[in-house]
Amino acid sequence: MKFKILLALVFVNLVQAQKFYFPKTAVTDSVILEKQIPGLAQQVIPLLQSAKYRPENTVDLMDNLFRLQLVAQDYKNSLASLSENRNLFADHNMGGYRYIGFELYSLAKMEQKESNISFPNALQKVFNQKYESLPENLIPRLELALNGDVKESRKLLKTLLDKQKGKDSIDYRTALALCKSYLSYKTYSSIKPQVMQLLASKDKEKFITETKDLKINGNTLTITIVRKKENTSPLPVILTNNIYAGPIDNFLGKRAATYNYVGAVVNTRGKRNSNDINNPFEHESEDIYEVIDWVSKQPWSNGTVGMVGGSYLGFSQWAAVKKLHPALKTIVPQVAVGIGIDYPAQNNVFMSYMLQWIQYVTNNKFTDEADFTNAVKWDSIFSKWYKSGKSFRSLDKISGKPSKIFQQWLDHPGYDEYWQKMVPYKEDFSKINIPILTTTGYYDDDQIGALYYFKQHHLYNKKADHYLVIGPYNHGGAQNFGFTYVNGNPIDPVARISIDDLAFSWFDYILKGGKKPEILKDRINFQVMNTNTWKHVADLDQMHNAALKFYLQDKKNTSSVFSKPESQSFTKQTVDFKNRNQKDTYYKVSKKDSIKTTNSIAFESEILDKDIIMSGNLSGVFNVSINKKDFDTDTYLYQISPDGKSYLLSTHIVRASYAKNNENRQLLEPYKMEQIPIKNSYFMSRKIEKGSKLLLLVGVNKNPNWQINYGSGKDVSDETIKDSGEPLEIKWYNDSYVEIPVYKD
Repeated sequence: MKFKILLALVFVNLVQAQKFYFPKTAVTDSVILEKQIPGLAQQVIPLLQSAKYRPENTVDLMDNLFRLQLVAQDYKNSLASLSENRNLFADHNMGGYRYIGFELYSLAKMEQKESNISFPNALQKVFNQKYESLPENLIPRLELALNGDVKESRKLLKTLLDKQKGKDSIDYRTALALCKSYLSYKTYSSIKPQVMQLLASKDKEKFITETKDLKINGNTLTITIVRKKENTSPLPVILTNNIYAGPIDNFLGKRAATYNYVGAVVNTRGKRNSNDINNPFEHESEDIYEVIDWVSKQPWSNGTVGMVGGSYLGFSQWAAVKKLHPALKTIVPQVAVGIGIDYPAQNNVFMSYMLQWIQYVTNNKFTDEADFTNAVKWDSIFSKWYKSGKSFRSLDKISGKPSKIFQQWLDHPGYDEYWQKMVPYKEDFSKINIPILTTTGYYDDDQIGALYYFKQHHLYNKKADHYLVIGPYNHGGAQNFGFTYVNGNPIDPVARISIDDLAFSWFDYILKGGKKPEILKDRINFQVMNTNTWKHVADLDQMHNAALKFYLQDKKNTSSVFSKPESQSFTKQTVDFKNRNQKDTYYKVSKKDSIKTTNSIAFESEILDKDIIMSGNLSGVFNVSINKKDFDTDTYLYQISPDGKSYLLSTHIVRASYAKNNENRQLLEPYKMEQIPIKNSYFMSRKIEKGSKLLLLVGVNKNPNWQINYGSGKDVSDETIKDSGEPLEIKWYNDSYVEIPVYKD
């Protein structure tokens, strides 16, 4: 009896310390692990739902909850939680395919018990039922959704178990991670081979899929063609140019076929079956022309071609129209990379991520997912480079894998002919007379690129038949569908649209004489966040009809930061580039929220006495003097809402020496006042409520994620910490201002 009381007291103490009993033997014995893990999941569930550990976002809560319930073998409640997660993730059943592997596993376990049949037989039965019940437009997503990585989940599970060796208790966070990794390994090792075979069989009944190798410009390109069996007459072809060779090729092809087109997906040089050199971005224009020529002449083609795709696939469409093929009737570039504009450098500042991406697409003939998603590895590489003080050009060597592509890109810090030849440039845009639909988002990493093409097209072709849809979408959402939550916050219901449906209704409109998509009421179609409305205007300048100038002055010395200062003064900032152990500083918004202000100066507005709608992107000018020849500015604008939450409204980064002209560098003269124009910042349209404040951060780019500009005037890629000299001293003059675009009804 004493032993039982003692054991109970130990258990209570463990729970109070957020730890659970977990026998040492479970780490090394899979049979014991199998018996112990359901009980562990049952104990973790109450803590997940407690005030201390409950995720702020309900989507994340239900994500963790359904997994724990599944591990605990509570299949019925797990399915209910999964359903809620999907509904919260995206409206209108757009996320109905989400985590379908776990759903099938749960259903099969329930069917196995109810019908007293083998697990494989139960899995086959529930798979067939689920496949038949899914909306047709979700069918193409199944292959990607079911393609769980058994090897990686096994590796993660082993890592977590190894950390538990010699311990007989486990803390909450490790227990949660262990349950989730165990579930992934258990689920996909149990279902993957069988469900992939079942899916292939279903697809064979529904689609005709062919893979061919084409000889294009002396190189081999692999193309995947997908048609729906029931469509026997020639159809328009929807072509996608894809560097991310792999299962996504089938998805893109099947998606087009599902919308009753022929889907054609061609891989770039060096991918899949091609043994040619893989030089991303360089040969799209010449290759795609020949691919369009080939597909337009096939018996299943009616001779007309449209193109669609996001990011690199969006860039590819702009490459295609540099030399326009007569059969190409329209393009739908989504979140298109602005090569040389926003990637691999944004406003002439190279990003560390470029090396991670290069290795992602060049390590093998497909994509190196394990390497690309290894955040610990890449954070370590970027941090090692940053702390070393070595040149940015040495980053590839530090990674352990020298890259010719990386070095070649660094050789072109300005927007020169190397980048210009890849896509239309200036007068080239005047010759593009096919209809175009661009989609991007306020939180899209390639928004600047997408809008660059849009603006240039309208600048050089006054009759451009080119529409824009922009809303509260991130890089993924603006090429798929509007997720309910973006950056942890809900978006307005009217913004939760299917970008897929929009793209293919556009194709119906242009290629099949269908109805124009309802949302396209004017050239610019933008969603105003926090108003649940869309606005429609003829050009970007009409997104706003007023402006608010935010001057760089301390509100202690002025009645309003929105009033021009009566006399000139400055705020001085010092940045020591040699200090690589600098502690981060934060602006405390509230008890729960703070904003990182390292290497920045904060300017806070007075409390707004009325609602305003910010609509457009930041412009303005920084009047500065520095003790060096160059630096990279870093700007952030936040809303601080009345309830103490912060919302990022816009960002801007630029190399000062390229701010006036991104093609030609113009070094600054030390100690002389210089003007740095603010251009190519991020667009946003959002109602900012009365009672809010605006927080403007201006400062210097100095972190592991970007090149570091030491200001010596040398090529920044070649500068090292030895070039930094004295700390950078900046005088930010108070007549500098950031102009906030405002929309008034």
